[in-house]
Amino acid sequence: MLKELAIITITVTNLTQVETAWKDHFSYQVKDQGTISSEMSAYLSASETEGQDYIIMQPKNDAPVYVRFIEDETVYDYTPMTSYGWNATELLVSNPDTLASGMDTEDSLFKVVGAPKDLWPAPNAPRAMQVIGPGGELLYLTRNQQAAGALGLDESMPLAERPFIMVLGGPSMSELTEFYGGTLELLVDPPSFFKISMISKANNLDPETTYPLSIAYAAPGYLIEMDELPEITGPRVVAKGHLPPGVAIVGFNSDGINEEVEWVSELQKREEFPYNGRTAGIFRGPAGELIEVILTN
Repeated sequence: MLKELAIITITVTNLTQVETAWKDHFSYQVKDQGTISSEMSAYLSASETEGQDYIIMQPKNDAPVYVRFIEDETVYDYTPMTSYGWNATELLVSNPDTLASGMDTEDSLFKVVGAPKDLWPAPNAPRAMQVIGPGGELLYLTRNQQAAGALGLDESMPLAERPFIMVLGGPSMSELTEFYGGTLELLVDPPSFFKISMISKANNLDPETTYPLSIAYAAPGYLIEMDELPEITGPRVVAKGHLPPGVAIVGFNSDGINEEVEWVSELQKREEFPYNGRTAGIFRGPAGELIEVILTN
């Protein structure tokens, strides 16, 4: 079963700018960097990543979720929310308005594409904004007191904390809910229809359009948002030997996994940081998304 988020792997074209932006605006720290080894590229099932530069970053408070950026010049024309797979990373933040103010400058490497707003009219409702980073990464920056409480955080949490929700898009909500609720045995909400501005904007659709959305619950505080994408979208184009553009792989801690999944990389012991000798593997989900599991037992 999938548990806490552990490693988010994102491919970008400009690693230096991404590092600068995440340091300056989120106070994330570089915990490891180098070039992808032949052994790691084989594990990723992406031979063309061998020799590519990467960095692994972590929130300021050492929250145990890492973001691994891998440089790849082939992803320059990728647009989030226009294809199936992992589409966005949602960071837990303490104040999206403060972040928005810091990005409202000519030299900011982040572009605000959705201004901060409450998700519904209620006291202590989640408040979120959306930005595009210098590597083309789509981020939701969300204040969510319920999630913060579930993760044991208080008022001392940094302005930008860990990824806590991953946003997944596919052509069939029933396939998504059957896989995450059935095969992976997660608790899954019945789908409801919502306006999702990022999908409408990316695909030039009426902003009043609604889309089926469901939530899958992993460990306390960690969620997967599943969106049924419109017919205009399709499978993500992936260059041969490369990882998918954008959010390429989402890694979860796991206490074991159903062997019926489609393994892309069989379970194996990995010595690199941040695996540190743990067993990990990668399999494919129903929308083509790559899911990594890092065993905790």
